[in-house]
Amino acid sequence: MTIDDYIAKTSPEVQGILQKIRRIVRKAAPEAEERVSYQMPAFALNGMLIYFAAFKNHIGIYPPVTGDAKFQKDAGAYRGPKGNFKFPLDGPMPYKLIEEIVRFRLKEHLERKVAARRR
Repeated sequence: MTIDDYIAKTSPEVQGILQKIRRIVRKAAPEAEERVSYQMPAFALNGMLIYFAAFKNHIGIYPPVTGDAKFQKDAGAYRGPKGNFKFPLDGPMPYKLIEEIVRFRLKEHLERKVAARRR
């Protein structure tokens, strides 16, 4: 299964959302490789960078990330029980926040890579 296959199985409204999230990730991390992992669209860059998935009532983005105080405040309403993100489908999709999540995740991912090289 590919990301295209995954997206094609969702409703037309959700397909547009997933494609936009895909473009956001691709723009932030152009060297990342697309794949499907745990039956979800994912991007890998020397390890798994980010996952996203469509559910009945929301879009999920994994894994959780941390950021500055403003980011924590902006993202707080979308945090799930394990810190992952849940964006309800019955409201506007916060694409700017999703872009920030991807950037924070990329930063965390690259910092871990640099730390591993130093060891």
